[in-house]
Parts: sequence; C-alpha cells; structure tokens
Amino acid sequence: MKICVIGAGKMGTWITDALCLNHEVAIYDQDMSRLRYVFNTLRFTKAEEITAFNPEILINAVTLKYTLQAFKDLLPYIPETCILSDIASVKTGLQEFYMQSGRPYVSTHPMFGPTFANLNDLSQHHAIIIKEGHEKGIEFFRDFYKSLGLNIHDYTFDGHDETIAYSLSVPFASSLVFAGCMKHQKAPGTTFKKHMTIARGLLSEEDHLLTEILFNPYTYGQVERIRLHLKELLGLIKEKDSKGMQEFLNKVRSNIAEG
Repeated sequence: MKICVIGAGKMGTWITDALCLNHEVAIYDQDMSRLRYVFNTLRFTKAEEITAFNPEILINAVTLKYTLQAFKDLLPYIPETCILSDIASVKTGLQEFYMQSGRPYVSTHPMFGPTFANLNDLSQHHAIIIKEGHEKGIEFFRDFYKSLGLNIHDYTFDGHDETIAYSLSVPFASSLVFAGCMKHQKAPGTTFKKHMTIARGLLSEEDHLLTEILFNPYTYGQVERIRLHLKELLGLIKEKDSKGMQEFLNKVRSNIAEG
C-alpha cells in the first residue's frame, strides 16, 4: 500500500520506520532537516510531490495544534479516494472535519510515546481504533497494530476522549503535582523512587504531547476529582482523624482492587 505520513516528529518518523519494510512509504515535512535520519522512505518537502506519489492513505502525525490545518492544506494535493488518517491523542473537532470533507477516513490512537516506550516490545501497550472510520482503513490499522503486538480497543470519538481523560490525564496530572513538590535532595524511600521514575519518564515526553492530553475537554472534570480527594485527605490529616483515615484507606483500596 502507498502511504504518506505528514509530520516528521517522533511519532511520524517512528510510523514510517514501522511501515516502510512492508509498504511504499513517503514522509512529508517542509523542514528538510527533520527528514535527515529517515531511511527506506521517500522524503517530500513540497505538497506537489504528494500528488505525484498518489497515496492510498495519508497519516497525519503533526502536533494536535496543527492537525486540522495540515489536513486542509493538503486536501487539494491528494486523490479523493485517499483515506485520511490521524493518530491524535485528543479527537476534538476531527469527526466534524472528516464528515465535512466527504473523504474516507480512519482515526486511531497508539497510546504510547516513542520517547518512553520500549519499541522492541509493545505487548504491554495499547492502541485505540475509532469505530466510525472507513472499513478498509480500520482493517489496515488493525492489522498494523496487531503486527506490533499492541492491545487494540474500539471506541467512538467521544468515548475515546472520555477514556483518555481518565486513563492518561489523571496519572499525568498526579505525576506533575508530585514533581512540582520536589526539592533537590535525596530520598531513599522505595515508593518515592518509583514515583520519581514515573515522573521523569512522563516529563521526558515532548511538551506538546503532554499539553494535548491535559487540554482534552474531559480532563478538567477528572483533575477536579483529584482536587476534591486531596481536600478530603488534607482535612483528615489536619484533624488527625484516625477513624476517617481508615475509612478513606478502605475506600481507595476498594477502588484499585482487582476484579
């Protein structure tokens, strides 16, 4: 299959690398310096080159802030049969765009970042495929993600954003709060070290990725829940309420108990 990836960031270059051995792949980025280390892949810096390539799938891997504009800029340069695709971590506005474009589309979300994940073993990672997409596009990404050993889940557009707010925004926000309290000193506690490892891994990701997740329209409500639980915990600590603390601990243990 002829596939064109737009955006030569970390995800874009990773996707081209993962696809180029089994497909005819091109990558487009106006900044030639970002294409320097791309191999086994055609490198484009002009939209007209995409027209000549005549892709069957266009995978949009630019940052969320520019995803919709990148699609709009390139629509005149791709065939009407080309399947539009995104891998955005937040889907706000994409469904409306796809419907208005009249083009076939597929929307997915590989739920890991190339910076933090072990790309040689993705069996512990997940990918989401949006149900509303084009059948051929869904089949393509399902086969692709299966070949990587990813665990695949099917969601609607709204269901995706709601799930991401819970599964990513809550731990992201919690880790950022933890990191925000740190001082430059050593602390030997095992739990502390584990939290520090998670926080450092999170903050090794690109800022735009963290921002995309946290600006999900469903995130505010989830972070508000964190604030309310912190307020409750702070009250128990202030009052040295042993009975209340025991009830609180029992409640949170039940929340994380394996079903």
